[in-house]
Amino acid sequence: MKVLVTGTEGYLGSLLPPLLMERGHEVLGVDTGFYKAGWLFNGTDVTAKTLNKDIRNITLKDLQDIDAIVHMAELSNDPTGQLSPTITYDINHHGSVRLAKLAKEAGIRRFVYMSSCSVYGVATEGDVTEESPVNPQTAYAECKTLVERDVMQLADDDFSPTFMRNATAFGASPRMRFDIVLNNLAGLAWTSKEIKMTSDGTPWRPLVHALDICKAIVCALEAPRDIVHKQIFNVGDTANNYRVREIAEIIADVFTGCQLSFGDNGADNRSYRVSFEKINNMLPGFKCDWNAQLGAEQLFKLFSQIDMTEDTFLFRGFTRLKQLEYLIRTQQIDKDFFWQKN
Repeated sequence: MKVLVTGTEGYLGSLLPPLLMERGHEVLGVDTGFYKAGWLFNGTDVTAKTLNKDIRNITLKDLQDIDAIVHMAELSNDPTGQLSPTITYDINHHGSVRLAKLAKEAGIRRFVYMSSCSVYGVATEGDVTEESPVNPQTAYAECKTLVERDVMQLADDDFSPTFMRNATAFGASPRMRFDIVLNNLAGLAWTSKEIKMTSDGTPWRPLVHALDICKAIVCALEAPRDIVHKQIFNVGDTANNYRVREIAEIIADVFTGCQLSFGDNGADNRSYRVSFEKINNMLPGFKCDWNAQLGAEQLFKLFSQIDMTEDTFLFRGFTRLKQLEYLIRTQQIDKDFFWQKN
């Protein structure tokens, strides 16, 4: 199978192509290159040939001979989405739907979309499932719901979209991110020996390792069509629902000598537990290999190996919002987030 992966220079995108190629698939990448600066360690044996292109500029010609698309190239996470909500909708909603329509026009049969459990927003009654009402709290999460709605309507006998609602990712990646909760807390524990929570840590967050997300994508691409056609899957494991304070306690335990403290109830009201029974029961070959404890141990080992410094941890290339603010401030990208021509 020839697979087009958007976002191959991102946190997940740098991990997925080697797994696909190991299984005999041909991979072509697309990435606009916002996060080229964020390379933490040499963690992949092979990389995919990648078109340096904004997804808003992809053409039918770019999609020739492609069998499937894995689409993850969007402005990622809530703070980045709030930086410019208008551009977030332009890229994450309209750009993604446009890509799906082009894929259908090109005769591409599989379209795997990286959605997010953040669409659930605030959920107070039990573990939410794929059938639960969505309640997005941010532009980022709302765009995910809009793409799901619009791309679902494109499904027919020849075009099979699948929607992967990922839990909050964690774990090591060459294109590292330190703006997601477990990775951020691990970085604080390593560099400052202190985790000083501003909240009481009571909100729930489902977690999933980056490699388990990649595993789910591979399983979705290789599954029989009738299993994944027009399906939404929460990606993770029900056992990996944690209160934020539990994540912090795991990190503090692994990173010995780290001081941990908690504050009052914070301003972020997002809290949800998620059921992952559907993906574990329906998607052949999927089962999470990682939990928060193993992820914390992986990061401790990595930080030790590369002798990670505070400057590295705070570097803009590892935080989506910082990097985009830098590109805007230095006028490397314009108000619409297109690269400026020098």
